[in-house]
Amino acid sequence: MASLPTHSEGGANAPRANETARAPSAVQAHNFREIHDSYYGFVWRYAANHRVPQMAIDDVVQEVFVVAHHRLSSFEGRSSLRTWLAGIAHNVVRAYLRKPGNRQSANTDIDDLQLLAPGSNPAEALERKAALELLHRLLDKLSDAQREVFILCEIEQLSSVEVADVLGTNENTVRTRLFAARKIFNAGAARARAAQKWQKP
Repeated sequence: MASLPTHSEGGANAPRANETARAPSAVQAHNFREIHDSYYGFVWRYAANHRVPQMAIDDVVQEVFVVAHHRLSSFEGRSSLRTWLAGIAHNVVRAYLRKPGNRQSANTDIDDLQLLAPGSNPAEALERKAALELLHRLLDKLSDAQREVFILCEIEQLSSVEVADVLGTNENTVRTRLFAARKIFNAGAARARAAQKWQKP
């Protein structure tokens, strides 16, 4: 079975903006272009993994950075820029998904063109598509609260302390939700592996 995408690979073929570059420090925080280029992929994946429809992802990501730009002068560096942006993305995406009809259907196909990254071949694209579809099917089995902490902790590798800050809750609550999410996710992944094993000739 194709391996699931990691936080470095992206949840839905996120654009590979300059995310591997050194993240801006609090002192450099007012360089908005640097912030945008460093964290664009992070925000894009966050929206994609929350089932924002393909046709709306760019608009939602743009709104996140518009809000960040407006609030940048008030950023005091009490948290990392990544955590600060995650909080903004959380609010923007949640507001978007609360509107009727805005959540992507679980059976909506992933755009093949989005998967054929430069240098990849059709076979690799199909393997990636299968992995992403499985990832989204497993995420759809989680409650909204469980999905949130799973995406931030497991896919984006934020600490439980950072996630608690983003969600405005305590660390114990984050850990409890993450434990439950991992149990459901891992059970689903095990069933998928078993099903694929039986399907092989």
